[in-house]
Amino acid sequence: MSATGRDATTRPRRKRMEIFAFLFLTAVLMPALAVATVGSYGLTVWVYQMIAGPPGPPAAH
Repeated sequence: MSATGRDATTRPRRKRMEIFAFLFLTAVLMPALAVATVGSYGLTVWVYQMIAGPPGPPAAH
């Protein structure tokens, strides 16, 4: 009897926590990861171009 009473009180809390986790993942974590991924790629390209030079054909002598 106590197991069903405890289960009935934890279900709404668990559902609320699952909704919070879903909203956190979709509204905070995924956009932050997208910005971090694009930013790190841009930084990588920028550093590479500082070392190797800008893209394009080589300068004519």
